[in-house]
Amino acid sequence: MTTNRSLQARREAAVPRGLFTNQPVYAAKALNGEIWDVEGKRYVDFASGIAVLATGHRHPKVVAAVKEQIDSYAHVCIQVTPYEPYVKLAERLNALMPGPGPKKSLFLNSGAEAVENAVKIARIATGRPAVVAFTGAFHGRTLLTVALTGKVAPYKLGVAPLPGDIYHVPFPDAYHGVSVEQSLKAIDTLFRSDVDPARVCAFIVEPVQGEGGFNPTPPEFMQALRTICDAHGILLIVDEIQTGFGRTGKLFAVEHTGVAPDMMTVAKSLGGGFPISGVVGKAEVMDHPNVGAIGGTYGGNPLSCAAALAVLDVIAEENLVERAKRIGGIITERLEAMAAKNRFSCIGDIRGLGAMLAMELVKDRVTREPDPDLTKALVARAAEKGLMVLTCGVHGNAVRFLPALTMPEAQVAEGMDILEEALAELVG
Repeated sequence: MTTNRSLQARREAAVPRGLFTNQPVYAAKALNGEIWDVEGKRYVDFASGIAVLATGHRHPKVVAAVKEQIDSYAHVCIQVTPYEPYVKLAERLNALMPGPGPKKSLFLNSGAEAVENAVKIARIATGRPAVVAFTGAFHGRTLLTVALTGKVAPYKLGVAPLPGDIYHVPFPDAYHGVSVEQSLKAIDTLFRSDVDPARVCAFIVEPVQGEGGFNPTPPEFMQALRTICDAHGILLIVDEIQTGFGRTGKLFAVEHTGVAPDMMTVAKSLGGGFPISGVVGKAEVMDHPNVGAIGGTYGGNPLSCAAALAVLDVIAEENLVERAKRIGGIITERLEAMAAKNRFSCIGDIRGLGAMLAMELVKDRVTREPDPDLTKALVARAAEKGLMVLTCGVHGNAVRFLPALTMPEAQVAEGMDILEEALAELVG
């Protein structure tokens, strides 16, 4: 009989140890908000493949669209023989991107590839080399994107030298003592001491930091960034890879701020489980690269485009943007009730938007000293009891909640019951 243990032994022999695995649990089947492992155990899924499955595992409409597409062709390459699904998906996303004026879209394979291309386009469009990112940011693991990422361990260890002309300023995070005013002052200091703003092609920012701890960007800060960019001819790139497609209670999280970016990077939930990413941006920016300067063999694969078109249909037809608010409300209410109990004084903060939420675990609410050990133990204990959740945060002490937006409310409540039971067992 195949078991989790036997597969883990095979994995350790065949796969590099640097590929992180949340839990040694091997999936055999998944549907909507549930996973079953190879031993037949069922799990409520609050991870969604790291925010990939806003429409749940194997949504019938997504599956049907991919089956229909594969009966025609699976790959011809957009650069060799173009096809309608690519064009149709670009038209749909162009119409959905916030802000006035015509837009254009480029499709790729992964979030990191989207970020790479957004920076490349920004440099070509402006003729400038420098990029400003933020502490705690996560933009990928390729050499350029890991340079943009604002966290050293484990991403940057041993990979120097990293690409140059990348700068970081503190992200505004009130819980950890960084105000909007301090972040804006840091940008001013950066421009005075390290890089002339006339050399900066772009700021790149997540509307809600993902790996950094699910920290929402304050609207007034995003608005100030827009003003700074406009004043200096800098482009504003918004990384919507984890936040996009209804997750935060808006189709795109930047809509919470009232700001229109110059470019957005998208991925994850766009494909409903199929690999696709993209850069969506103002047409006058996106048209700067010369013919042949952007693209890729598999970018915008027909199967993934078909899946993405179905995902957009499902989001609209099933009103998943509003569902995100409802599911997020259930989780927030439960977390706040837990935090109000003396036994759960380890819950230091609860934050996020819509159904993109996190709770931060601390050793002391006054000092706010992080407790990554308790966080790691909670994720493991929750898995033992049938709930899949992930950690995040610069200190690894936040638990993130990313259920499918199609998950029944009873399953959301079941997952929260498991979480509370697991944490109660650990804190006594």
